[in-house]
Amino acid sequence: MDKSKIKIEKRERRRKRTRSKIIGTTEKPRLSVFKSNKYIYAQIIDDEKQQTLVAVSSLKMGINDLVKKAKIIGKELAEGAIKKGIKEVVFDKGGYLFTGRVKALAEGSREAGLKF
Repeated sequence: MDKSKIKIEKRERRRKRTRSKIIGTTEKPRLSVFKSNKYIYAQIIDDEKQQTLVAVSSLKMGINDLVKKAKIIGKELAEGAIKKGIKEVVFDKGGYLFTGRVKALAEGSREAGLKF
């Protein structure tokens, strides 16, 4: 098995382990993060109703700096959540380390007013 498959499997194991403990409710939904090599995606999910409340991605952004993209995405997500009346969330980093783009997304959403 090559190294990239092992790396993906390890991340999936970490993601499943944390998802068994992190559950988004109607009062405190889950902020889920996914990142690819070029883009970052974030969504706020109510696991009780199995419904995505707010979703944002960096697909149509013209910025080349990945960390700046992530911070802007965090701010956009928080603004959309506050418009829908969501002030507190549970942060699900999706098996990724809390550095770089994931940390920038979290900081951007905190700056815009989300609490977690």
